[in-house]
Amino acid sequence: MPRFSTAVLLFCLLLPNAYAAHAQAPEAAGRSAAVVGAADRWTPERANAWYQQQPWLVGSNYIPANAINQLEMFQAESFDPARIDRELGWAHEQFGMNTMRVYLHDLLWKQDAKGLIKRLDQFLAIADKHGIRPIFVLFDSCWDPDPVLGAQHRPIPGVHNSGWVQSPGRHELVDPANDAHFRSYVEGVVGAFAKDKRVLAWDIWNEPDNPGGGNYMDKQLPAEQDRIAELLPKAFGWARSRAPIQPLTSGVWIGDDWSPGSNKLNAIQKAQLEHSDIISFHNYEQPESFEARITQLRPYGRPLICTEWMARGSGSAVDTILPIGRRENIGMVNWGLVDGAIQTRFPWDSWERPYTMKEPVVWFHDLIKSDGSPYRVREAELFRRLSQQTGAATDATAR
Repeated sequence: MPRFSTAVLLFCLLLPNAYAAHAQAPEAAGRSAAVVGAADRWTPERANAWYQQQPWLVGSNYIPANAINQLEMFQAESFDPARIDRELGWAHEQFGMNTMRVYLHDLLWKQDAKGLIKRLDQFLAIADKHGIRPIFVLFDSCWDPDPVLGAQHRPIPGVHNSGWVQSPGRHELVDPANDAHFRSYVEGVVGAFAKDKRVLAWDIWNEPDNPGGGNYMDKQLPAEQDRIAELLPKAFGWARSRAPIQPLTSGVWIGDDWSPGSNKLNAIQKAQLEHSDIISFHNYEQPESFEARITQLRPYGRPLICTEWMARGSGSAVDTILPIGRRENIGMVNWGLVDGAIQTRFPWDSWERPYTMKEPVVWFHDLIKSDGSPYRVREAELFRRLSQQTGAATDATAR
């Protein structure tokens, strides 16, 4: 939604036994990393067997209320375990959530690879305490295309997600000289937690064909889309080379038809759907559109997770969408959790008309006020009730 030394890379690929208590013997034991690549995508049978072992997956895209972006969340100076502990407690206790989708950044790896792994381990320990297994997002093509390490600017008043940054930055993305860094980042982070049962899944690239959003639409460089189409399969392969016990995915989010064989799929969408172990997607539309997307994706025969949804002003609301996801046994991860520095209670159009004079009639995203109380008690009750319904996940083809 972040250059490295040989010593650092070896540290992160050959972590000490600190994670052994959470590890599971690798299925691909005996095979070298060079052999394990994109060709080893999970079969539908393996993906469905994995899904059958999960509870109904429900959670939010998560960033602490005091962090404006991924960098602020995980840089040493601003990493806030106490706040994370408190907010994930709210998510589990009030809403029955068992997962969170959490964005990383390649610059964090460049800045301090060893420290990043340590803080991710801390985060996982906190999440595990609350019965939450996160989906980690490695790359992201949304919002500001020129990320910078260090102190981040404060929110623009009244504007939705005014400080979120892309990973990688646009100039780094288009330069093939950075591929070694990207590979080091993916292999290092995934390798550190490839056998860790506290991690639910790896989301390789968030909305890779997004031109930026907000006021950044005209800042995309001409070569970006071609570079992403080239890098995305590589990134899947780099992650898969660590033989993770967790599935890989990248969610489709735009376009008319995602059905198998559709002639409306672009090169990036094809790569997403052809390399994902489990199929993920985004949908912020009304119930009939949400159900139409399910119909398009069912024929892939793989588990489905909607990794972004809920835009109340656009017709995607808890009352109308969440019950469909439960009925159809689709994992549901809304945007977002606690109102805070990213200001996603404001709608997308706040980039054109900032909400500086008054609040929106209804919150666009987010479920919890800054004091820990639900935005709507009814929403919390519905999340809890649906998450507590009995019945394990079922085969994605049984529809």
